[in-house]
Amino acid sequence: MYGGWGWRPYVSVAERRMNALREMEKRRKKGLAVSPVTIEGRTIVRTFWGKAWCDNLERYSDFANRLPRGRSYVRNGSVIDLHISSGKIKALVSGSEIYEVAVKVAPVAKARWRSICRDCAGAIDSLIELLQGRLSKGVMERICQQNTGLFPSPKEIQLSCSCPDWAEMCKHVAAVLYGIGARLDKQPELLFRLHGVDEKELIVHADAGFPLAKLGPAAAKVLGSKDLSELFGLDMASSPQNLPSVPAPVKAKRVKAKAKGRKRKAARSAKMARPSVKDGAAN
Repeated sequence: MYGGWGWRPYVSVAERRMNALREMEKRRKKGLAVSPVTIEGRTIVRTFWGKAWCDNLERYSDFANRLPRGRSYVRNGSVIDLHISSGKIKALVSGSEIYEVAVKVAPVAKARWRSICRDCAGAIDSLIELLQGRLSKGVMERICQQNTGLFPSPKEIQLSCSCPDWAEMCKHVAAVLYGIGARLDKQPELLFRLHGVDEKELIVHADAGFPLAKLGPAAAKVLGSKDLSELFGLDMASSPQNLPSVPAPVKAKRVKAKAKGRKRKAARSAKMARPSVKDGAAN
């Protein structure tokens, strides 16, 4: 019984799938974005952070039998739309009818986020992989820690569904939460979006945590002049003593030649200006 309303008629998996496809097509025709959760095979999540999320959501459960039914729903493609944004998750689940699921997540405390950033700064690969747009295993392991990571605790999350089930985590909510784990499997950055924090701050703290000596190449990886000459086929001087003598600049030679020319011209002019001895005798 659902609060005295009675059980809803049983809907087979095949019928739920048909209802899901009809609803998705209807929304697409209205120009609405549809983002269903698609599970390949029986395994819902494959990465350790996806599994950590699914393990963590068991803390939210008030009735144990809702979890396996939620897993069955998400595997069967019943989560026909799932959108994750800052502080909230909205989803549609196909059951006896189409139900609306809403999940609200409290913002992560600033002190906890600063602690995460400091801890992630100690991983040498975090800076490199974050700059490449990837999240290293060390970073994700720190982020997935219960109570001190980015997984919300039971008091930091609110669950609701439009179905008549009195359980806070009904099978539709459970299906959505497992669907979030599947989505995080491929897009772990959505965990940052959910909490409204910027993963680029991890790069800033990681960069500050590395001494400059660590940022340069290792001595064994620095090519010497001999290596460069062999690599590029160049003749390179091994030391300053072996450098050839540099000829005087051409410009300096031209300046000296012009100065000598001016001196000769001046001497010739002075000689022509003096009266000769013969000219004096004739007068």
